[in-house]
Amino acid sequence: MSGVVELDTPRLHMRQWTAADFAPFAALTSDYRVMEYFPALLSREASDAMALRCQALIAERGWGLWAVEERRSAQFIGFVGLHIPTAALPFNPCVEIGWRLATAYWGQGYATEAAQAALEFAFDTLQLQEVVSFTSVLNTRSQAVMQRLGLQVAGTFQHPSIAPENPLAPHVWYRIFKSENRREK
Repeated sequence: MSGVVELDTPRLHMRQWTAADFAPFAALTSDYRVMEYFPALLSREASDAMALRCQALIAERGWGLWAVEERRSAQFIGFVGLHIPTAALPFNPCVEIGWRLATAYWGQGYATEAAQAALEFAFDTLQLQEVVSFTSVLNTRSQAVMQRLGLQVAGTFQHPSIAPENPLAPHVWYRIFKSENRREK
């Protein structure tokens, strides 16, 4: 794929990360509500490192976990996109769809809207046959987004990067096949 892909929805712009995104992303990754279903809050250094990895993967592949901004305000609101997990997951190899938005933008359909655009890109442009998503079994909000996108529960597993005694270790994974992603526009 040549060049960095950007996606637009009626309310959102999904794009490559810029240096201006790092501070609001650090605020997001240090918010207890946003990070409730992750093992730890991220320090500024860890947050910047994650943003740099997202930026580098997009530069390399043309796609990834895009920075998302609200079109009306041009405000950075988080990330949504596609990623190839490196953890030893029981369903690898795969491409996952994921999201992480600032709490001010929860409950407005933004995660679903951006993720649907990412799914269409995955199936129509990348010609993937399947996309997965996974989260802690406790994270019902993200599971609700997965269900709105048409993903179906495929199973459960213990996340290999989380200590087994941690209540966040039990995960559920969802999947959707290309043939299931045809929705009325």
